Formats: sequence, C-alpha cells, structure tokens
Amino acid sequence: MDEQNEFEQDFRDEFIKGAFFSESDQSEDIIEAAYAVDSVQDITILKFSENFAEEIGKYHFSTFQLTFDFYMKYSKSKDFSARKSKTFKNSTGEIYKQKFVCHRQGFRMEKYYTIEKRKKAPRLETRTGCEARMDVKFVPENGRWHIFYFSDEHNHDLLDTQFNAMLSAHRKMSEADIMQMMNMLKSGISTSQIFGLLASQAGGYEFVGYGPRDMYNEIARQRRQIPDDAARVLKKLEDMRQLDYRLFGDVIAFDATYKKNKYSCPLVIFSGVNHHNQTIIFAAALIADETTDTYIWLLRQLMFAMRGKTPTSIITDGAMTMRNAGRDVFPEVRHRLCAWHLIRNATSNVGNPSFTSKFRKIMLGDYEIPVFKLKWVQLIEEFGIEDKPWVINMYEEKHMWGTAYLREKFFADFRTTSRCEGLHSVVGR
Repeated sequence: MDEQNEFEQDFRDEFIKGAFFSESDQSEDIIEAAYAVDSVQDITILKFSENFAEEIGKYHFSTFQLTFDFYMKYSKSKDFSARKSKTFKNSTGEIYKQKFVCHRQGFRMEKYYTIEKRKKAPRLETRTGCEARMDVKFVPENGRWHIFYFSDEHNHDLLDTQFNAMLSAHRKMSEADIMQMMNMLKSGISTSQIFGLLASQAGGYEFVGYGPRDMYNEIARQRRQIPDDAARVLKKLEDMRQLDYRLFGDVIAFDATYKKNKYSCPLVIFSGVNHHNQTIIFAAALIADETTDTYIWLLRQLMFAMRGKTPTSIITDGAMTMRNAGRDVFPEVRHRLCAWHLIRNATSNVGNPSFTSKFRKIMLGDYEIPVFKLKWVQLIEEFGIEDKPWVINMYEEKHMWGTAYLREKFFADFRTTSRCEGLHSVVGR
C-alpha cells in the first residue's frame, strides 16, 4: 500500500462519517483565489455560513500554521474547541499531513484511573469520543496545504456562544489587549481594575474572552520574555551608583569591617554622604587580606568602576596600609581620619569619659585655628596628659582630623554647597 492510500485507510478506519476531498479537487487548474489563505488577516475576515462544510474543501493555505489557525477560528464560530492530533512526518522530519480534532475527541487513557496511592479523586471525564475533525496535507505540485478530510459530526452538546471564549484553546488575549494591559500596569493600575476596563470596552465580561487568571499568566509571560532581566536590573543599579559617585564622590569614607563574616575576610565599604545628609554606599568588596598591595589593587578597581573619577579627600581609620595605598593611587588626594575611630581611640588610650566628651566637642567643633589651639592646650592641661604618646601623636596629626583645625582650609572647596554638611556626617561616623 503506498503512502497516500495508507494515510487515507488509516483515517477511514477510525471514522466513517465526513467528506473526503479527492486529489483532482486540489489540482492547480481549479485553485480559486477566493479560497486562498495566505495570512492571519485572511482568516480574520472569514465568515462561516451554515453550509460552510460543503465548500470547505476548496480552501488552500500557504503554511501549515495557517491550517490550524483556520480550524481554530472555525471551531470558535461553531462553539467548540480544537486541538492537534495525529501527525505524519517524512524521512527528513517535516510534517506533510496532520489531523485536527474536536477537544472532546477520544477518551482518557485507562492507566489514569489505576494510579496507585492517588491523593485525590480523578477529575471528571470530559472526552466523549467526538468524531468531528479536519485533516490537511501538503500538495507538492502547487506548494500549498489542502483540506483532505472534514467532518462536523459532534456527539455532545456545544456551548452557548457567549461561553465559547472561555474554552482553554480560545481563552487568549489579543496583542492589542496585551499592549494596553502592560501600559496600564506601568501607570499603577491594578490587574483587577484593568480587567474591568477591558470588559467595559468589550461590552461585558462575557465578551472579553479570557479571565483575570489569564491576565496574570500573560503578565508573567511578558516579564519572562524581557531579555537579560537580571542584567538590566544590575545595569540600573550600576548607573545609580555611578551617578551618586559622580555627584557626591568628592569625599569618600574608606573603611574595613574586620573579619565579621563566616569566611573571616575583611569587608571594605566605600561610602559618602548625599545632599540630604544621608549615608550612601558607592562600592563594597571582600578582600583576602589587608596588605598595602591589596588596597592598591582595590582602589584601582574602584577607579575603573567609577570611570576614572578621583575623589578630593579620603577618610580612613588611620591604618598605615590604607594610607600608603591612598598615597600610591591618589597622590594628590587629601587623607583624613575618621572621627568615630578617633573618639574610640580616645576612650581606650585615656580611659576618662569626661576627657572623651570634651575631646569630641573640640574635634567636631566649628572653631577658628587660634581658638582650636587654645582649647586643645586647656584640655591637655586639665587632665594632665601632656606627655602621653597618643595625645602627642594626635596633635601632630591634627591636620588629618578633617574637622575643627582644618575648617578654614579643608572645607573651603565645599563652603558654598551642602556637601560640607554631609562630610560632617561621614567624619562623625
């Protein structure tokens, strides 16, 4: 038996009702342009009359997908749903014949009812062995797809027209509705409100053709289709970070939280203060050690990430490795000490809460240079610590405090902006 007869016999054995269309009906000589389907638009304008089954064999299609779109449109107009069934492929894997059937064709497989340890009862059987179907095949002579067999005999009740759009195969959103929905979502309108608006446009909920659940599924699908979604978020955050650094990166705090994580690696944070006096993070990194070479590498990476912008001043806790790295990478940048670390050191080296309080007041005060020197001498004499090494070292490094003593010099560049106030906040931390 040749391939053609085998195909016909296979289908004739399954169903006996319906109409077969002969090869001669599909010859190039009698192909009518009125029945040519070459696009989705051609299907959209079709009107299926009562006697449509008599002329259906005249239709021919340019692609396989159009044959299925055609039968789906037909099934919706007749209040049932359709699906693909048996497929025939040639030796190269190309489809040359296909069977489309009613969604209630066949029966549920017996093994579905014999599943062991079933947790819940099986759903009701919806298939009835319906024999309605349409078979199509490709005709090489004219390069078109033709309807080979058609049956419109259903053995079940069809749905009321107002409900056929709720069948799963027909429950789809149009491209126009999808676009409108996504635009309204961007405007902050909730999905339930959007559904109500679309239903109003369609003339009622029964004419929408889908439900809220389908909208949620489509929203999820649209979001999955966004290319490199995570990469786009990271790019957005990177742009925001670079913008912050470009605007507020003149003064940065360079600090390491020593081995507080499970890997015992120092966490280095580069931070600053914005125009609202809020702390902002420019960058962070886990490093293997706190050597000068490691910090040099880290500062160079920071400059690369921030497109070469150099800060005016760097604030650290006074660690020599940080200071040496800063001088190597930023030879022209001012180095300042963090006030929080200075206050902590004052507590540990002097051990007098009263001294720490007054030291803090002098360090963070807004004094002219002569006034600052006078207050420092008075503070040291009051507590009798003139010979204490830490006190001597602090006075020698007063130019690195970044506040009182250098108020005139250091803040001159920022006096006309709100950044000087922000710097106070950074130094104070």
